[in-house]
Amino acid sequence: METIRLDESHRIVEGVFALSEMRQCAGELTTADLVRTKAGARHLLRLPAVGSLATDPRMLALAAQFLGPQAVPFKATLFDKSFGANWLVPWHQDTALPLRHRVESAGWGPWSTKDGVLYAHAPAWALEQIVALRVSLDDSAPDNGPLRVLPDTHRGGVLSDVQVGRLASELPPVTCSAAAGSVIVMRPLTVHASSKAESGRPRRVLHIEYATSRDLGAGIALALA
Repeated sequence: METIRLDESHRIVEGVFALSEMRQCAGELTTADLVRTKAGARHLLRLPAVGSLATDPRMLALAAQFLGPQAVPFKATLFDKSFGANWLVPWHQDTALPLRHRVESAGWGPWSTKDGVLYAHAPAWALEQIVALRVSLDDSAPDNGPLRVLPDTHRGGVLSDVQVGRLASELPPVTCSAAAGSVIVMRPLTVHASSKAESGRPRRVLHIEYATSRDLGAGIALALA
């Protein structure tokens, strides 16, 4: 397992899983009774295949390099991009977290509900306790809409749309090509995007988020999603 610097915005870790493991997981997702959107499906952590992957020692070891040995998964989303379900994601940060209950606390909000789960946009101090592990079920290449990042942009905290747009115009993006079985580790405050796919090859990614604890402090508790 590669060693990740704690101050890194992202890292591609190749060969974490065997191709056979990715095919099995993709097959179980295909037959599962999922509520799908154009982009894929959310709130998957309770699915056996996803829960098993999220708590796999290899995943926990990667998350622990950022968060410490107590790292726990709390959210899982499937991104399923192909010619039949193709979309562009503009430059942004991931700032919304699923919460068990609403709190009136500075820096939290606006609030929303997605498929019965309460969400709020979070302040930087909470997002700094989170890391996302993106498992490539298929090869992700420049022609099928891969993740692109602006390195080290997580250092600026929660940014406004104007600030994100300025960074996107000033900084050279990095395309995160990754073979099936690879894991892209990314901090949620890293500015990132993805283009539409230009090929017919699918690009399925399981995006699993981990926290130092499901109790973030200040009365904030993460929901399982």
